[in-house]
Formats: sequence, C-alpha cells, structure tokens
Amino acid sequence: METPQAAALPFDTDVLMPLTTRRRPGPRRAPAPRRPARRESDRFFRHLVAGMRNGVLAITRDGIVAEINAEARRIFQLKRSQRSIGRHFSEVLGKHPDMVRVLHSAFELSHLPNRAELRLKTTGKVVGYTLSHVRDERGRSSGVALFFKDLTKVEQLEERERLRDRLVALGEMAAAIAHEVKNPLAGIEVMAGLLKRQVADSPDALSILGDIINEAKMANQIVHEALEFVRPIRLQVEHTAIADVLQNAVNLAESKIPPRQIHLKVNIDRGLPPIQGDHHQLCQLFTNLLINAFEALEGKGTVELTAREGVLEEDPHGGAEGHTRTVVVDVADNGPGVPRELRDRIFNAFFTTKPQGSGLGLAIVRKVVDAHDGRIDIQTGNSGTRFQVTLPVSGANDWFTPRPPGLSRMSTDD
Repeated sequence: METPQAAALPFDTDVLMPLTTRRRPGPRRAPAPRRPARRESDRFFRHLVAGMRNGVLAITRDGIVAEINAEARRIFQLKRSQRSIGRHFSEVLGKHPDMVRVLHSAFELSHLPNRAELRLKTTGKVVGYTLSHVRDERGRSSGVALFFKDLTKVEQLEERERLRDRLVALGEMAAAIAHEVKNPLAGIEVMAGLLKRQVADSPDALSILGDIINEAKMANQIVHEALEFVRPIRLQVEHTAIADVLQNAVNLAESKIPPRQIHLKVNIDRGLPPIQGDHHQLCQLFTNLLINAFEALEGKGTVELTAREGVLEEDPHGGAEGHTRTVVVDVADNGPGVPRELRDRIFNAFFTTKPQGSGLGLAIVRKVVDAHDGRIDIQTGNSGTRFQVTLPVSGANDWFTPRPPGLSRMSTDD
C-alpha cells in the first residue's frame, strides 16, 4: 500500500497552529517588498482549494476547522450560511459521526489511511478519502488535512455491472431450465384437462384435477416471469404522459386484486411534463407497486397514489446545469410495514413472504426504474410503507444522486 506523505497546504500553515505555539512576532522590520506578491499568491491558492472538484477539509491540532471548500460542503450537506471555519470539526460534522471518528483517530496514528472508503450512514454516500498530517517548517504536526471525493455514482455503476453479470448467468440458467420445465407443465395441464372429461360425474376427482391444473398454470407463470426478469429490458422510449401510465396501472391492479374494503386515493398534479420512457414498462412498474400495497393491507386500509413534479440537485461539477427536472410518484399504504429483518432483501429476485408469490414483483420494479435512469426509495415503519419513484424528465443517464447500499434507499420511522 502506498505510504501516505505529509501534505503541505498551499497557504500559511501558521493559522493551523494553536495560539500558544504560533511564532511570536519579533522586532518590527521594514515591510518586505515581496509581501504583496505573497499575499496575492496566498489568495490564488485559496481560490484553487475552493474550486477543487475534490473535498478539502483542514483542521488544526486543536480540532478547529481551518479550511473547508465548496465541494466538501456539498458532500457533507452543509449549508452555505452555516459557519464552519473556526469551529470544532465535531460540531461542524455532527450529522456524520462516522467521519468524526475517522478524524479523531487521525491525531493518534503515525501512518494515516490512504485511499480508504467510508459510507456515510446518514446520507448513504460513499466517500473515498486520504488523510495527511500537516507539518510546519520544523516537521512538527500542526494539523490534519482530509482530501476526499464522492464515489457514490461510481459505486452505483459498479453495482449495476455486478447485477448485469449476475443476470446474464441467471438468464442462461433460467433459459435452460425453462425449456425443460415448460413442456412437462404443458403436458400435465393438457392431460389433467382430458382426465376431467372422463370423471365428469365425480366431484372429488374434478376438484383434485382442478387444483392440478391451477398449480401447473401457476408454475408455468413463474417460469415465464423468471425468463422475463433475466432478459435485458429494451425500452421503447417515447414522450410518455405519467398521468396516463398511472391510470392504466390503477385499472390493471384493481382487475388483478379487487380492492374490496381498500380506499384508493389518487392525487396527480395537473400539467406534469411528459417524460422519456417506455409506457408499457412504466405501467408494469406502478401496477406491481399498487398490487404490493393492496396485498400488504390484506383487504382493508388506505392506499395513496400521488404524482408531482420535482427538481433534483446535481453535482455542481457534473455539468452546466445545476438541477434536473423530475417526476416523483409515491405509492403509500397504512399497513403493518416491512419487518426489520426483511428490509434489506425486499428487492432481491425470488424473495417473497407470500405463499403464492414468485418473488419477482419488486425486483422487476427496481429493474425498470434502473432502465429509466431513475431511483426508488422506500420508507417503512409501523405506520405503513411508502415507495417513492423518481424519474428524470429528460432521461439522462447520469443524473441520479446517492442512495443506501444497493440500488435503492431505505429509511425507517419506527
């Protein structure tokens, strides 16, 4: 591993020294003629640090923040109006205890970590960082400098590649299994149907044969869904009105699972901009979410479907524009919520808690969201579950911002 080197900040390190150890001013001398040039150089390097695309945070030996640039504020989500310089770093980074612990340990280690990674639990961002001692002219440690970069987008792209590789392998296996399974299932269904004609006068036999036919159809449907899931999505992209998509999804969900005593509230803002998307795939996405909400209520409760226009703040260094127009759709229910021990697995393929479920509903939802360069967040607790789908209006490939481990973000309120 590369040995970290002591870093020299591009400005006078005297500001990093405790007040008691700063150089005492000597007898007054005539001002050096090159002082204006040095002052101009300091100003230039401060502007350089301020405009860096990596986060920079410098703290003194006493733990006081001596320098923090705009990118560091963005990653740590610090408001511009919030004063940082001159305060203790544990106060400035109070919402990020993981990073506070890293900085505390920096003063106790002789060899600091180089190219380490940390996931900020409060925001879900993945940060790659290097710590370096700041030393004065005599080689004494006067503080610590933290250089770091937001790696969340890189982590997401790597996760997508890993998921794609798994799906390719799974697709090859599923195609082979489907070929071997579909034909026997079709044979079972046909032969059971023929047998029903021969025992038409036996109600018990007819009931058993009906169950055989239904189970064969269900198994065949699971094989079909598995094949659909592992196949790459080929979007038929067009200008799509999200209001039409949601109305179709409501009709499909209610036809598959009658809402009975479930009260469905629909609130779609007027004038939503059309998005670049596949109408059929988006309809499947929201149909699955509505069916999931209906099933969670077990026949009684409230489901709320809302859609509104949103704005997503982007990395200021990522392009000329500072924000992206989005359409945000929420599907919320007041059911029992997702049990804590299952929350990290609900988007996994073939994972289900339902006796008759295939475990592909939410996995397909996430796959469709990813294909549209969107994001899906979930908030769940004792008061119910809310899925929030955010889709870009323009359909850009790199607009999205960080989320908890995996390709989705989860938060709880219990």
